Amino acid sequence: MQTQSFWVRAFASIIGLAALVFSAAASADPPSRVARLGYLAGAVSLSVAGEDAWDQATLNRPLSIGDRLWVEEGARAEIQDGGTLIRMHASTGISVLNLDDGSTQLQLTQGSLNLRVRRLAPNQVFEVITPQLTLTLRQRGDYRIAVDPQGNLTDVIVRSGQAEVSGPGAGYLIDAQQRYRFRGNDLRDNEFLAAPRPDEFDRWASERDRALDRSVSARYVSRDVIGYQDLDANGVWGVDATYGNVWYPNQVGPDWAPYRDGHWTWIEPWGWTWVDDAPWGFAVSHYGRWANLGNRWAWVPGPMRARAYYAPALVAFVGGDNFGLAISSGNGGGIGWFALAPREVYRPSYVTSRSYFENVNRSNTVISVSVINNSYNTRDRDDHNYANRHIPGAMVAVPKNTFISSQHVPSAAVRVAPESLSRVPVVAAPQFTPGEHRRGGTAPAVNLPPARSFERPGVTRIVPPVNVPATAPEPRARPQGRDNGPQRAPVNAAPVSSPQMPATPQAPVQPQQQARPQPQPPLQPRPRAPEPKVVVPQAAVPAPLAKPVETRAPEPAGKARAAAPAPTPAQGQVGPKEEPRGQRATPAEGKPKDPEDGRDGPRRQEERRKPFN
Repeated sequence: MQTQSFWVRAFASIIGLAALVFSAAASADPPSRVARLGYLAGAVSLSVAGEDAWDQATLNRPLSIGDRLWVEEGARAEIQDGGTLIRMHASTGISVLNLDDGSTQLQLTQGSLNLRVRRLAPNQVFEVITPQLTLTLRQRGDYRIAVDPQGNLTDVIVRSGQAEVSGPGAGYLIDAQQRYRFRGNDLRDNEFLAAPRPDEFDRWASERDRALDRSVSARYVSRDVIGYQDLDANGVWGVDATYGNVWYPNQVGPDWAPYRDGHWTWIEPWGWTWVDDAPWGFAVSHYGRWANLGNRWAWVPGPMRARAYYAPALVAFVGGDNFGLAISSGNGGGIGWFALAPREVYRPSYVTSRSYFENVNRSNTVISVSVINNSYNTRDRDDHNYANRHIPGAMVAVPKNTFISSQHVPSAAVRVAPESLSRVPVVAAPQFTPGEHRRGGTAPAVNLPPARSFERPGVTRIVPPVNVPATAPEPRARPQGRDNGPQRAPVNAAPVSSPQMPATPQAPVQPQQQARPQPQPPLQPRPRAPEPKVVVPQAAVPAPLAKPVETRAPEPAGKARAAAPAPTPAQGQVGPKEEPRGQRATPAEGKPKDPEDGRDGPRRQEERRKPFN
């Protein structure tokens, strides 16, 4: 019996160790999705994670945790997050706090965002954090959120869908066609306002939404491919007997090749990433494969029904001492690359699990599992005969300094003799670290954000992760005699605070700022204004008690507030049922209760709110 018990314990230990190893490998995988800087008009500045300096933002730049964006007066920008489109108005600043497969957290320091949520998975979290609150988007819809330049108030407009706002000790459900304004550090200091008519910024966003909804390319690609709508006006779709649906670019010259017009930059956690110059270059650089059909380049998308996995660049690199010396103008060496063809395996240079390795390939090309497994098991060598390696003009090569300093490739590209390619080994990625001139863009920013804009703390329910660059250089020094914008807080001390909310799923990180007062019990609603709902943890719902009443000074004479019916308690809160104020139809009067009726004020939620994962 003791022997049997020993082997049972040993077997359980082995299973547990295997599960731990598998979990660690899976947790090392990078996100399968990314956010793209997909539209720029006017002066837009970018400060990449780990740096204080600001650069001119570049189109098609993938955004990562820790990046900051500033849109100058008179400018606009759009961030494409797969299922969500984030439009930035003039004089707007945001920071990317989290961006992975399950969560998106943006900190709005000032300015205005127009958000259109096209898809939202059941366990997916999308949050916008401001100095007053956290806005959680709960449904597909259209939203507008704004923070004044001083950071003293936040406006939330839900045109369609539903949102939740959370803060110290309180929270709201805001339904369609509702607008609220929140002031200071207490969500109870709020005002219900009439939803305004769409302004010119909203109309511009709606026009871009309609263009996306009408996209022809949506018939041929996975909905997870970011930037597919830009293919419509820059190429034509055709059918190839071997590969099926293919896309031909029509805005290129006869000597053009994929991954030629653009530059390389280092972006965590993927490493070396291609940023294409063409407005349509994002989708075809990070998804699918390229085939040369009759001396014409054609992009072959991955399976339409597969969830597309983002890759930093679907290329194979070539390098070595002989090759480096042959193309270099000095002693620094060089590197070359060419696009992968359909049914060829992409070998990530970053650490991945076997599952990720399979998914990033099967979602971007039609390929057998056995071929993928063989490549995964022999990652230390690569003797594959790549189809595009021998296509004239497919190979692009530059000196090492051009590569690591994110310089424009076409101005430094070196033509490689075809006979020399047979001696060049294929590598997963160049063994170069980013240079001293690594930038978010290609030139320093001309317009910088206000000095205190990115120093304001925010209120968040879920503590965002910390993105610490593994191999990135030290932050660049500020140029002498030039104000380079606000300094970044240390990466392990982001200016975001977690409110003392019982619904917080993690232990909060206390910021280095003055302590906020502890939240008090909710007040009775002000005359003709809704009252916020208090968030109560699911595991500790109190017994029904009457709400305490706090005597408040009367409203100043002449200060009118938009009429709104009384709200209901938050999900999970148990409290006395309050009678509505004002004239409000009831089911007995023939008006059904419509949960999407924005004229009915914040809805009472009797069921408990599920905790965020």
